[in-house]
Amino acid sequence: MASKIFKRKPIGELLKETENENSLKKTLTATALIALGVGAIIGAGLFVRTASAAANNAGPAVTIGFIIAGIGCLFAGLCYAEFASMIPVAGSAYTYSYTTMGEMVAWIIGWDLVLEYALGAATVSIAWSEYLNKLLGYFDMRIPYEWSHSPFEISTLGNHGIMNIPALFIVFLLTVLLIRGVRESSFVNAIIVIVKVAIVILFIGFGWSYINPINHTPFIPEATLYTDSQGISHNFGGILGILGAAGVVFFAFIGFDAVSTAAQETKNPKRDMPIGILGSLAICTVLYILFAYVLTGVASLNDFRTVGKEASVTFAIQTYMPGYDWLGKLVTVAILAGFSSVILVMLYGQSRVFYSMSKDGLVPKIFSDVHKKFKTPHKSNWLFLIFVGLFASFVPGEIVGDMTSIGTLFAFILVCAGILILRKTNPEIPRKFKTPLVPLVPILGIITCGAMIFGLGPANWYRLLAWMAIGLIIYFIYGIRKSKLRGK
Repeated sequence: MASKIFKRKPIGELLKETENENSLKKTLTATALIALGVGAIIGAGLFVRTASAAANNAGPAVTIGFIIAGIGCLFAGLCYAEFASMIPVAGSAYTYSYTTMGEMVAWIIGWDLVLEYALGAATVSIAWSEYLNKLLGYFDMRIPYEWSHSPFEISTLGNHGIMNIPALFIVFLLTVLLIRGVRESSFVNAIIVIVKVAIVILFIGFGWSYINPINHTPFIPEATLYTDSQGISHNFGGILGILGAAGVVFFAFIGFDAVSTAAQETKNPKRDMPIGILGSLAICTVLYILFAYVLTGVASLNDFRTVGKEASVTFAIQTYMPGYDWLGKLVTVAILAGFSSVILVMLYGQSRVFYSMSKDGLVPKIFSDVHKKFKTPHKSNWLFLIFVGLFASFVPGEIVGDMTSIGTLFAFILVCAGILILRKTNPEIPRKFKTPLVPLVPILGIITCGAMIFGLGPANWYRLLAWMAIGLIIYFIYGIRKSKLRGK
């Protein structure tokens, strides 16, 4: 039994699958992959989670949290790049785990990636809803609190949320776009990326002169326990607070690994995959550090905990940067477009992971059914619309965001471990890109990501364990019996 559930899928078999006539269409270049990565990375993590981490975890030291998260992603990114150049097949960490650690571990990571992609899309759609209300406010309109928040949220005025309709709407709209085809989706994403990066640079440039040194004093707050408006306690300040902030803003880096899910649709994956992954990560890390420093300098910690909690970037500009109201409005529009591109890539990545799992028999065939005209897994997209839509409509953004972060960190740990294993078991496989300083880099990746998981606290550990338990039950009821690899 043990030998069967840890049976590994031969790499040669994976590569043959890319030649199948029902395979996904190859249309993407290195430039498109970098745009795909930046489109996924710059979004809710930067424009929403930065303020949340500052308020609940580290104050201005959230900047250090970004540095820690960036270092962890660098180590994991180097491991991802080797895998992606060696195994250019859709499926990301799921596929890599199948070749190195066997079927059951692959199932665990595939199930875990639902936390990253599906719940990641839900988190960003909730943030999209916040900024939509900000935009509507410019025209003296607003979607009522009840219909733009989950039933678990209560406003400062005592209003209870019922359902987040705008979040559900944007998920539906982008699902339809994805079904039309990845080429069209990639073109739209590239336009959004240019606007989004320009807005980030404008905010850094104009906001730098409005930094108030008082807001950065002390830069690392003294370690205390902070209870937020929803009654949830957080380690604030000190080392634990910074690690917690790193875990929270780690959500801001989610996306560069989504590039690896596009390997099967890339024209020259052995060359373009490493460029796409590491290029998008490098660009975003520099922008993140500068952005976090400026945002926490312009607005105060108390702002992020109260009136500036939602749509924090626009609030900071319109409150503390006189004469730049136009920038605040432009930022609101750009953020809405930027969030849309993030949701697009998250939904894309999720459908491609389950496409691979379905081809292996671990989930039903419906997830790998490809549209005859558009050559996209359309049925899978519709099913995930329902799943993501439920979370977006009825669960608070902070809970969904932390689940996304911890799920992704767990996936990164397994990818780093996979490089260590594959270097021992299959040293002969050609690698267009090699992770440097093995075993040091993978080990440092495991340690850094593990530290961020620790910083997210017990509540998120228990959620992860519960999610994994549900996944294992499904595997032993369905996947283990339907696996195509086990039938050989």
